Amino acid sequence: MSVLHLHHLENSRSFRILWLLEELGLDYQLTQYERTQAYLAPKILETIHPSGKAPILEVAGINPKEPDEKKALIESGHIIDYLLAKYDTEFKLHPQTDADNPAWRDFDFWMHYSEASAMPPLVMRLVFSKIVERSPTLIKPVVKSMRKQVEASIVIKGINNSLEMVETQLSEHQFFSGSEFSAADIQMAFVIEAAKSRNGMDNIQYNNTFNWLRRCQSRPAYKAAVEKGGALDFK
Repeated sequence: MSVLHLHHLENSRSFRILWLLEELGLDYQLTQYERTQAYLAPKILETIHPSGKAPILEVAGINPKEPDEKKALIESGHIIDYLLAKYDTEFKLHPQTDADNPAWRDFDFWMHYSEASAMPPLVMRLVFSKIVERSPTLIKPVVKSMRKQVEASIVIKGINNSLEMVETQLSEHQFFSGSEFSAADIQMAFVIEAAKSRNGMDNIQYNNTFNWLRRCQSRPAYKAAVEKGGALDFK
């Protein structure tokens, strides 16, 4: 039995972990889940971890006293950090920690920026679209008006600022931490694919970003992740 067991929810952040597992060439067990009609994670995930959300990576052997006991890890950034610390000992997918190294600073920044700043406005846009979609007919105009105000005051600015920062970084570097592909690219690719689908991105204005995304999607590990876990589809 594999030491690693990934619980993968379609069209979710768990695609990052699936992709990273392929990049690392690790043996793992994969269980896939479909979203509910309300576009939520199924309740069964709560039996694996109380959060009930993906990704969840079960890891055996963390407790040396109970080698068969499994520990459930959550949060894509945390899981990526764990996998890199445990298995990327030659630093092929992340720079060695060094505050004076620009590659490490860029790597660390984008690993945090993806979830702290880039994803929230995209999630907000999705949530409001689902609220409008499910609102009763009588109050739907009010909800649409609220969504429009939030879009104008928060969402659009947040998304555009992130895309401009990304484009600037990728106009100066092939990848987010410099000239070499890293786990920061895996972390940010989910953000860009979501923005591309939900926000619409002009391929001329964001030419460097599109070229970077194509480089990522051409990687054998990315293709293997799609084959095993399905392509991301945010529509």
